[in-house]
Amino acid sequence: MHYRTLGNSGTVVSEQTLGTMTFGAEADEEASHAIIDAFLAAGGNFIDTADVYSRGASETIIGHWLAAHPTEARDVVIATKGRFPMGDGPNDVGLSRRHLGRALDDSLRRLGVEQIDLYQMHAWDAHTPIDETLGFLAEAVASGKIAYYGFSNYLGWQLTKAVHVAKAHGWAAPVTLQPQYNLLVRDIEHEVVPAAADAGIGLLPWSPLAGGWLSGKYQRNVDPSGATRLGEDPKRGMEAWEARNADERTWQVIDTVKRISDARGASMSQVALAWVGAQPAVTSVILGARTVEQLTDNLGAVDVELSIDDLAELSAASHPRVDDYPYGRAGVAQRDRKLTGGR
Repeated sequence: MHYRTLGNSGTVVSEQTLGTMTFGAEADEEASHAIIDAFLAAGGNFIDTADVYSRGASETIIGHWLAAHPTEARDVVIATKGRFPMGDGPNDVGLSRRHLGRALDDSLRRLGVEQIDLYQMHAWDAHTPIDETLGFLAEAVASGKIAYYGFSNYLGWQLTKAVHVAKAHGWAAPVTLQPQYNLLVRDIEHEVVPAAADAGIGLLPWSPLAGGWLSGKYQRNVDPSGATRLGEDPKRGMEAWEARNADERTWQVIDTVKRISDARGASMSQVALAWVGAQPAVTSVILGARTVEQLTDNLGAVDVELSIDDLAELSAASHPRVDDYPYGRAGVAQRDRKLTGGR
């Protein structure tokens, strides 16, 4: 396992993060604790969760593990999130001072810690002034309830606005952004990645395997079945079967991953994860697993060294679709400033 600084902070985290959305839903407490044990044994030290994962059960399961392993817990960096509803009231959602105050205290209680290392706003909230949210986070840093804060699912302009508002007030700056990013979902490269790089903010990609599509578990025009996400729910969210199966780009990317994985003697998952980890501004790639076996395979991505040609081939096969302007050839040509010699 290799390590990187957490965005523009001085805290060091593993280049792979243990994502725990499966805890309490697809993995019970015993299985979840075994997954944590395996992750730490491989050198991982960064665990990501959220209050809404299994309605608090994920945080509680992690809290039980931390309490049972006080020595190992000192080396673990814990990240969680707040924003989405945990109750039915009109103020039980959002990034207001009122909601975040309660959400943060509840997360601290479930995790059984005095300080959360990284507290993330789970999504933008158009109804709450950004000064209110950032002011709350600055106070939470000052009080010691959190060490750092970051965002998830923010657009480029939202991230940039937050950075400059915090700077204008002299408040602590955000250190990370957690977006969806994988070989099938690359549109963040247009605005989000440049905004993060400009501010020195580290990316923590979620769904780096595109909901399992890049692991090779699905076959063209063969309806998914069995104990897989799409086998259990073919219409599941952004990774739904019908639309992606009908898209030729999907299979172009998958075929490329398969060809490189065969040549490298690695799994398709490892190749896809290695590509994400090699992208600009990425601090740590979030791994989600139902079992120790899944996690172990994914952890092997740190030993896969993709060549420049491999990276170029994967990037070409998965290049996001764009119109000619503003992100296509015309837009690039207008923004390009070629430096030439004198007359």
